[in-house]
Amino acid sequence: MKRIGIFIVMLVATTVLFANGSKEKSSNEDTSLEYIMDKGTFVLGLDDSFPPMGFRGENGEVTGFDIDLAKEVCKRMNLELKIQPIDWDAKILDLNSKDIDVIWNGLSISPERSKSISFSKPYIANKQIIIVRTNSGIDTKADLSGKKVGIQLGSTAEDAINKEPDVVKSFAELSKYQDNVQALMDLSAGGVDAVVVDEILGRYYIADKTDTYTVATDYFSEENYGIGFRKGEDAFVAAVDKTIDEMVADGTAATISKKWFGEDILLPR
Repeated sequence: MKRIGIFIVMLVATTVLFANGSKEKSSNEDTSLEYIMDKGTFVLGLDDSFPPMGFRGENGEVTGFDIDLAKEVCKRMNLELKIQPIDWDAKILDLNSKDIDVIWNGLSISPERSKSISFSKPYIANKQIIIVRTNSGIDTKADLSGKKVGIQLGSTAEDAINKEPDVVKSFAELSKYQDNVQALMDLSAGGVDAVVVDEILGRYYIADKTDTYTVATDYFSEENYGIGFRKGEDAFVAAVDKTIDEMVADGTAATISKKWFGEDILLPR
């Protein structure tokens, strides 16, 4: 009887261990692509005031390079694209709480962000430039000493200047804005003397305003844009990357790029 009792105890223990092991394996399984395909929607989070990547056009609808790229990706993956404007400073929180599925809107890849989220392959090169009023006499980072400088809250411009604390200490004031367009408008009004901003947005915004704005020769960090995903969603990342690879190979991505930039500026895949 004792032997039978011991056998039963061992059998139960083995069953429990096996069940726990199966649960652990199941919980570690990457079901990210299955999750997206099952719900059938692709929720894209963005700052809707970031031209030409994602912004509101004259009709009030969100448009832009990233939006066109995402529309084609969703078409090929048989998904419905849903565009969700978000507070850019809370973007990672929104992503990890599953309010959105991706951050796709001129999102710069950085070591700090990579601690919290995963990234697609880089698709566009970018850097943080300094935009000033025309004839301001500001052309280098040293010229920012004693000046009022503006940045977008939670942007890589903020990360870039913080890597050069001596430069930041030389500012008379650092103003943080909810979006870059607001910062640039304040620059034209004299509220700040310079704005540090993504080159892609900055040059697009000032293209027809050269009487008002000038790009300084000096700049801060160089970086690349990528799409932001939740950590561990490798299958979802791979599927989106594969789709964009196909769009690059068949020329669709280049056509979208030429529509917005006049040339193909996509990085080699």
